[in-house]
Amino acid sequence: MSLSIYQLKSRFQDLLRPLVTRLYQSGVTANQVTVMAGVGSILLGALLCLLPHPGLFALIPLWMFIRMALNAIDGMLAREFSQQSRLGAYLNELADIVSDAVLYLPFALLAGVEPALIIALTLLAIMSEYTGVLGVMVGADRRYDGPMGKSDRALVFGTLGLLVALGWLPAFWLNLVFAAVILLLCLTIFNRVKSGLKQSETKN
Repeated sequence: MSLSIYQLKSRFQDLLRPLVTRLYQSGVTANQVTVMAGVGSILLGALLCLLPHPGLFALIPLWMFIRMALNAIDGMLAREFSQQSRLGAYLNELADIVSDAVLYLPFALLAGVEPALIIALTLLAIMSEYTGVLGVMVGADRRYDGPMGKSDRALVFGTLGLLVALGWLPAFWLNLVFAAVILLLCLTIFNRVKSGLKQSETKN
């Protein structure tokens, strides 16, 4: 697997395990947590689209961290407390795609940012997640290869949100970062296809 923040996920889960146990004992389900993460992202994205004030972009890093925790929690509830379901699989993938889109698109409304870069980046992010899911269809595992997976994008956009809010990152540099992310997403898609095919051949 290519280098990715996703590889740190197990350590993050260890920190969350006591909280996950308490949530399970309180009757919270994995699907409820998944929906909560999706709804929170939609609300924040809608707020930033309606009021694209740079200062409000400071909410993005805060929410990205919370969302990352919620995503880890729903997965742990599903796996460790026998809450896995077909509906949960659909909710998990669809909520991630929608959440990414609504959190990335507000950046296109910032002065000087090239909207075409954000649109291309958003479409490639969706394509990369779809490519990961396609691994299952060819007989491999769900692929999470980097270098620009969901967790990596959360770090990038969280950092950008903070820098925008502080006024430390001019639009010129924002556009350069978005262009770099686009290139890394293309590499991510390539890696996921390559790894998925290799794994499916090994299994067969």
